[in-house]
Amino acid sequence: MRTTLLYCLLSVSWVYISAQSYTSYFTGDQTDVSPITQAGICIMGGATEHDEAMRWFLERANGGDVLVIRASGSNGYNDYLYTDLGITVNSVETIVFNSSAASSDPYVLNQISRAEAIWIAGGDQWNYVSYWRNTQVEELLNNHMLVKQAPIGGTSAGMAILGQSYFSAQNGTVTSATALANPFNANVTIGSDDFLSSPFLSNCISDTHYDDPDRKGRHMVFLARLSQNIGSLSYGIACDEYTAVCIDENGLASAYGYAPDFDDNAYFIQVDCEGEFLPEICMASQALDWNRNQAAVKVYHISPDASGTMTFDLSDWMTGVGGDWQHWWVENGVLMTGPGTSPDCPSALEELEPTLLSLYPNPSSDILHFSGLKTGDQVIVYDMYGHSILGPRPLTQGIQVSEWSKGSYVINIFRDTEQFSFKWLKE
Repeated sequence: MRTTLLYCLLSVSWVYISAQSYTSYFTGDQTDVSPITQAGICIMGGATEHDEAMRWFLERANGGDVLVIRASGSNGYNDYLYTDLGITVNSVETIVFNSSAASSDPYVLNQISRAEAIWIAGGDQWNYVSYWRNTQVEELLNNHMLVKQAPIGGTSAGMAILGQSYFSAQNGTVTSATALANPFNANVTIGSDDFLSSPFLSNCISDTHYDDPDRKGRHMVFLARLSQNIGSLSYGIACDEYTAVCIDENGLASAYGYAPDFDDNAYFIQVDCEGEFLPEICMASQALDWNRNQAAVKVYHISPDASGTMTFDLSDWMTGVGGDWQHWWVENGVLMTGPGTSPDCPSALEELEPTLLSLYPNPSSDILHFSGLKTGDQVIVYDMYGHSILGPRPLTQGIQVSEWSKGSYVINIFRDTEQFSFKWLKE
């Protein structure tokens, strides 16, 4: 809902503080459940959460346990996620990281590993980066997305860290005017390929609170710096404060907002692939100049309503429904925008040849069979906590699974340079 929700009463089963390194607020059933989840990423620009987008996020947990992680605040999400949205979940727990020491606490790590859905609250993203990067928390979050294939999301700072690249805010925030005047200002702190690896967000840097204050200019600087650093095209996703983007397991991004009643917007930004793409001038103490024939970046803009029917396909970064194309460029530190055209470049993800590789039955309790195997195929099996329980080893026939614990597993089969992933349930 549009108005800010204020939770004044604690409606939790218990509150636990561990030597001040973290605080836990728990609501719901403490008996662990292990349903099969559905992958997805839900990101929001800040302010209050979009209810329909949050329902999308919760439904992918399939009645499992939801974990909120944050470095400030308290239990404001617990009742909202547990009862207010009308989606059944087993429990909601909020863990507040009071210091970096919580990142190695066994209880915290166990709760992250067992969660069916993880939500990263707003706050200061540098706390998240400095607390979690190069720790077991980083490993478990990546495992949650890539191996367990479970939903994850975040708002404001939580959204900011979910791209492969990110604005870390190590030295505080930065305005568009400051960044455009000097792309190497000390406050323009960017990390890349050293933290989280969210599906479909490779070389992608997001920004939030896009309408308050205006952040298009600084986002252009982030993209310019990133493309210059990696020598390749870069991408961005941005949300206004009351706007959300939900990305499904196939890369289809659905935008949620409150247009036309409110001026809500989502942006899918990509460096123009049709020619020379690096900025003309991007250096210390000089204003950014990134023109490229007034089409430095191409932007698919959506003014979304509450239904989530307006979409953009991140599997090709070209196919959109309900939006319009814009061009953005920068002339001597001044951002310019205008009507644009769709990109004319290869798909962001190469098409894979169809395969007949499959496993059956699913679910099963005795022997797991495969069809379409080839000589040289290798298998690795992960349990619901991301632990490798089998392989890597050659796969030439079925696998005896009768002694395995009940629950969900991920079966990864490697063939030359290809990888095939299957979610499977042991009865």
